[in-house]
Amino acid sequence: MRPRPAAPPLPVALLALLLPLLSLLCACAGPYQYYEGTGTHGVTTTEASGDWIGADGTRLSLRQDGTALIEHLDGKDFDFDLGWRLSGTGTWEFDDRESGQQLVLDLTARTSTDTRPGATAAPATSPGPPLAPYRWRLEMDRDRQERLVLFFFYGDPDAGNTNVLERPAPTTP
Repeated sequence: MRPRPAAPPLPVALLALLLPLLSLLCACAGPYQYYEGTGTHGVTTTEASGDWIGADGTRLSLRQDGTALIEHLDGKDFDFDLGWRLSGTGTWEFDDRESGQQLVLDLTARTSTDTRPGATAAPATSPGPPLAPYRWRLEMDRDRQERLVLFFFYGDPDAGNTNVLERPAPTTP
């Protein structure tokens, strides 16, 4: 009869049990989870007002009176995965936080819904887009030329994917 091997010391056995659990927990902690904002402050209504464009025909027009025209704007966070985009009218305002200013955009009247180009159709059991209201919290940052840029996170928050809106390029006559 062979002697039984001695049991590993308790700390080693405990570590062997906890290590897989710890790695699983860390895998869920993506960049968005620890996002602390851009630190951008001092953006004025005049600076943010005007036209903004994004991918696949997204357009946003922010008026100085706090109203907005929204065209083909994708859903935020996991709503993006469903593939729908919203158009309509709404309102906007700033939310100044310690981590930086955000532009809060509310869709108050939906005029249409469409599907993002290349999006796979959502299962029939998936909820459709909300009628209204729908709220985006757009972060504000500055590019290398100090121009204002707007963005929001989409898809799995752990992935840190951003939907960026920029000023359209000037047209020359």
